[in-house]
Amino acid sequence: MTYLFGNIRAVNPIKTVRSVVGWTQAQLALSAGTSQPTIAAYESGTKSPAWSTLERVAHAGGLAIYPFVGPPMTREDARSLALHEAIAAKLASRPEHVVAIARRNIATMLDVNPDAAALIGEWDRIPELTIPQIASRMLDPSEHARELRQVTPFAGVLDARERAAAYQSFRGAA
Repeated sequence: MTYLFGNIRAVNPIKTVRSVVGWTQAQLALSAGTSQPTIAAYESGTKSPAWSTLERVAHAGGLAIYPFVGPPMTREDARSLALHEAIAAKLASRPEHVVAIARRNIATMLDVNPDAAALIGEWDRIPELTIPQIASRMLDPSEHARELRQVTPFAGVLDARERAAAYQSFRGAA
């Protein structure tokens, strides 16, 4: 299944669930009552999950999934979302490290960019949430979340190699 916003392929919801909960494909498959190859097929787009399957997989991770209706994503919005998917994966594997970087960046951003104080203020409250809640906010496809990602406090979380891999993956999917 191809998930499109306008003509831009978006982050895959099965992969998003995995990023938010920080599980491997095998862990998600076990919890959702399916197989790892099936999860891999959903993530690669070679198999299309029904809506009920998306709900079951999300529920297996303690999440809910909702349809999104809104203006199409620009290429930049979709690229930012793909980059934040890589950041969410790092958040799942090194939560204290990623949250510490975000907190440091938020303090600097509030000093340097008072015009963005409202959006930065939202990020300032987000590190107090659970790791899955932070990842969920980070990967939200809504219009407001797109704007929020424009002032992301997660700069410096990914090293150059990780950033390049995220961009390469995005180019391959777009």
